[in-house]
Amino acid sequence: MDLATLVNLATYGLVGLGVFFYLAGTVGLLRFPDTLTRLHALTKADNLGLGLIVLGLLPHVGGAANVAKLLVIWLLVMLSSADAGQLVARVARRVLKQRR
Repeated sequence: MDLATLVNLATYGLVGLGVFFYLAGTVGLLRFPDTLTRLHALTKADNLGLGLIVLGLLPHVGGAANVAKLLVIWLLVMLSSADAGQLVARVARRVLKQRR
């Protein structure tokens, strides 16, 4: 087996795992009982899924500038996901306090 075939197999495996984690996060979003557990499942699984997809795509992009772009996009999505998760969790906690 040559190197190109191994790189392609690694890409298929990593992208496939990334899609699996995206689907697992979606199932968690739909199946978990409350807002905080849904949020946890969604943010963790999506960040890991995107990371695996980016790692799978890195060998196929041309040049260091494109690699840097993919990594910056991954970093920005992780930061925005964490911020959005915190905001949703704060609102959910306030709503739960008001109901008591």
